[in-house]
This record gives sequence, C-alpha cells and structure tokens, in this order.
Amino acid sequence: MTKLSVNINKIAVIRNSRGGNLPDVVLAARNIERFGADGITVHPRPDARHIRYQDVRDLKGAVSTELNVEGNPIESFVALVSEIRPAQVTLVPDAPDAVTSNAGWDTVSNRGFLTDICSHFNSLGIRTSIFVDPVPAMVEGAKLCGAARVELYTEAYASGYVADREMAIARYVEAAETARDCGLGLNAGHDLNLDNLHYFIERIPWCDEVSIGHALISDALYYGLENTVQLYKRCLIL
Repeated sequence: MTKLSVNINKIAVIRNSRGGNLPDVVLAARNIERFGADGITVHPRPDARHIRYQDVRDLKGAVSTELNVEGNPIESFVALVSEIRPAQVTLVPDAPDAVTSNAGWDTVSNRGFLTDICSHFNSLGIRTSIFVDPVPAMVEGAKLCGAARVELYTEAYASGYVADREMAIARYVEAAETARDCGLGLNAGHDLNLDNLHYFIERIPWCDEVSIGHALISDALYYGLENTVQLYKRCLIL
C-alpha cells in the first residue's frame, strides 16, 4: 500500500506569522503520526519562512516513522541533511525566492551535479529521491544520477484532472512505468488532494509514497487533523 507522508510546512507558516511556538510543529508531527501518517515531510528554505533548520533538527529526534527532507541541495542544505541523516532526502530545484516548487530537475543537463549529491547522501545511508516532471527521459536520468527514487511533480495532473482525468494521468503512467522498468522507487507529491488522489493511485498502484501538505492541512481546517489524515489514508486503499 502506498504510504502517506504529510508535509507540515504550513503548520510552521501559522507559527511564524505570530511568533512564539504555537502551533508546535514537533507536537503536530507526533500527532499526525499517531493519527496514521506513515511519514513527515519538511522543506526548509534559506529564508526560513516556514520550516527552519532548527525545526528539522528537533524533528529528527521526535519522528518515529520516516522523516523526508526536501530542498535545493545548496551548501547549507547539504550540511543540514548530512548532520541529521533523515530516512529520505528529496532534491528539488526551487529558486530561493520561489513561492513553491514549480518544476522538476533536468536530470540530463544536471547529471554531474546530481550524481555527486546522490553519491554523497547514498554514502551516508540516506535514501535519495529526485523531483522530476513526468518525462521518461528525466526519470531515466535520475537513475543514472544514482537516485533510489523519483518524485513526480503532479501539478499538471491536478490542473487537468477535472476536465479529462484520463488525459491528465497518461503522462504520469508512462513516467511511472519508466521508473518501474529502471528499478527506481516512485513517489508523488505537490498537488494531490482528496478529489484526485485515489484515481492517481488506482492508475499507478506501485507508487511507494505520496507527500501531501498544502491540501491536507487546508482540509484539516474544515474536517479536523485526525479525520483528515484518515480521509487521505482511505484514498490510498485499492
């Protein structure tokens, strides 16, 4: 069964908007695990506008499932991940001023750089995933870089789902099949929600993990956090 990793960045946004430590991101992570999540995802950015580097350190000692740390592998990020050694690191090519991740890696033109980064993290026993668009060549490139998994950027699927879900999923099935054929593990994230998640997993049942934050935390405002985690978990049942 596909695992659910919950991105808690938005919880940190609420905390940072007021100062202090309310809501407490570590307590939130523990509760989310208790409610049934299989992992916790964070994406610390250099401007610390949501999850901070110290949060990641605190979470390492608190998370009992899997901790997935996403980010652009700049020097400070590589040092942080090397220090805490999470279960998984997801490499994302976002610019420092990006509101959110909006594109996958070009694993062909960045092969040398990504190979060095993957080799470093692999040597520390950290599972390395590369964030890519649903393009078979980019998936194959990730394999050549030494990644263990790819994470498919799902914005195009989500934006096309209502109009024509068959057309929207087609590129993702092709990319997912390429990952499977290459021997890569498969993650997906960014724009999955209660409306489109089950169909995605129905068509790509070998997906190892989905990482969902913005939609899940938003839904929790209406349905409650415990109930929302369970609603997303039910979407993963085939």
